[in-house]
Amino acid sequence: MFSFNMFDHPMPRTFQNRFSTQYRCYSVSMLAGPNDRSDVEKGGKIIMPPSALDQLSRLNITYPMLFKLTNKNSDRMTHCGVLEFVADEGICYLPHWMMQNLLLEEGGLVQVESVNLMVATYSKFQPQSPDFLDITNPKAVLENALRNFACLTTGDVVAINYNEKIYELRVMETKPDKAVSIIECDMNVDFDAPLGYKEPERCYKAPEEPTEEEGDPNTWTDMDMRFRAFTGSGNRLDGKKKGIEPSPVPIDPSDIKRGIPNYEYKVGRITFIRNSRPLPRKTTEDEDSEFIAFSGEGKSLRKKGGRKL
Repeated sequence: MFSFNMFDHPMPRTFQNRFSTQYRCYSVSMLAGPNDRSDVEKGGKIIMPPSALDQLSRLNITYPMLFKLTNKNSDRMTHCGVLEFVADEGICYLPHWMMQNLLLEEGGLVQVESVNLMVATYSKFQPQSPDFLDITNPKAVLENALRNFACLTTGDVVAINYNEKIYELRVMETKPDKAVSIIECDMNVDFDAPLGYKEPERCYKAPEEPTEEEGDPNTWTDMDMRFRAFTGSGNRLDGKKKGIEPSPVPIDPSDIKRGIPNYEYKVGRITFIRNSRPLPRKTTEDEDSEFIAFSGEGKSLRKKGGRKL
């Protein structure tokens, strides 16, 4: 007679309350249908099959639904949200930038697990191109683009579309955790210097000391560039070149005016110097020759003593 107790080691009863499954992933361009789904490429959400929604509704999960995507072949992982449950069974559709982060090809296997993430308070981004500096208000552009994202993961390179151009930004840091949720949060955003950006060099020129030639008055004639009348060449109406060469005008050194430095100059003080000339003194002849109205002599067009007929 044989007797055994199969309940000597009772098996623990576990209730699965976390979603975990594998899908074959494809880019959004492979999604069949008449509608254009380019909006999926502008965010960080994926499209899953309807069976995932049925399974998630039976589990005790928290909302919003956030998922961890893992490529076990390359040991790469990221986080995302879900946009719709309209994919074919066994297939999920990912944005192209997300597949690049996970090093996935079309039809590759990806592990999808439901997770709970902390709400973000801080994030830091590094543009992957200096072209991002051409945007007038980058914070406003990034804030508008992040509305299509559900979470951020440190180390990911996200892509945003602005003005018909795609800009890539690497997530350098997130707080309070390496993966955070950005749904209905108050998050401070900071930027690092773009990849490959070089600050313009500032050239400081030392003041040049005057040379011996600059102090020689004989060389001042070469420095005078003021306008001088009738020094140009002329043109003839008949087109001949004879006699139209300009004649050189000698420059008088007295015409060259040089500024006199203010030796009493003090830093932080502005002095206005005006050249005041004394009025000429009136002489006795000027006093005698004062203007008197109607005191001049008149002249007649007719001569006195005209011809007699």
